[in-house]
Amino acid sequence: MAVSLVVGVDGSEASLEAVDWAADAAVRHGVPLHLLHATAGEPEASDVIGAASERAGARAPTVGLSSEVLHEDAASALVDRGRDAFALVLGARGLGDLADMLLGAVSLAVAARADCPVVVVRGTAEHRNGRFGNIVVGVEEGEGSGTALQFAFREAHVRSCRLTAVHAWNPSSRALTPRPGRSWYALEAHRRPPSQVLDDALRGLAERYRDARPSSTVIEGPARRALLDAAAEADLLVVGARRRHGHPGLQLGLINHALLHHAPCPVAVVPQT
Repeated sequence: MAVSLVVGVDGSEASLEAVDWAADAAVRHGVPLHLLHATAGEPEASDVIGAASERAGARAPTVGLSSEVLHEDAASALVDRGRDAFALVLGARGLGDLADMLLGAVSLAVAARADCPVVVVRGTAEHRNGRFGNIVVGVEEGEGSGTALQFAFREAHVRSCRLTAVHAWNPSSRALTPRPGRSWYALEAHRRPPSQVLDDALRGLAERYRDARPSSTVIEGPARRALLDAAAEADLLVVGARRRHGHPGLQLGLINHALLHHAPCPVAVVPQT
């Protein structure tokens, strides 16, 4: 039985945009689509899930479609369903979020706790609907980006689009002492040039996905700014997230938080495996 692409719905416009994105992704990847509405028990729950199901069915009539309503905490329900999911897809903001919040609390909580890739659908229609034909993936030194790169290459393959791998480095960080989990790369860039980091990371996957048309970009400066700039002309921004040592969930870090709050396009957070 194929694993499903799970999308969280709450009746907000952002969640319906997530349904659209997920329906298109389910078609591309040939996987079923499962709609989940978690609620404390409002009487409109059947209307919410019904409207989302109708929208998904109209957009992707050939995709296997299922749905459910759970009377429990939304973040916990989504994380639980995500344990066996192809990916979780969420809107950037929900009905219960304050007007001035850049990212909904549920979306952020799920991105930090899920075991599978989480896609937060944000940005304008041109970014959500694949106008640019380009996927951007952030690459760090070491093995931390391996799973994110696999996700990005596969996505570029099914979309038949370009893939841009971005590696940012800051020479001023050479003076810093590495912390646990922090790469020595910034301190030893003279031994391993930034371009070599990208070449090593892309080599095997580029041979496997020959039609993905990967290109690489090395940027001197903060990773947050480099990725946000690159995402300005992207249909999807893919980043990795490390597991927390001794604690459940993911170590999103300041960069991933900034991207989830400010990226101009959908963002996929992919747990490192």
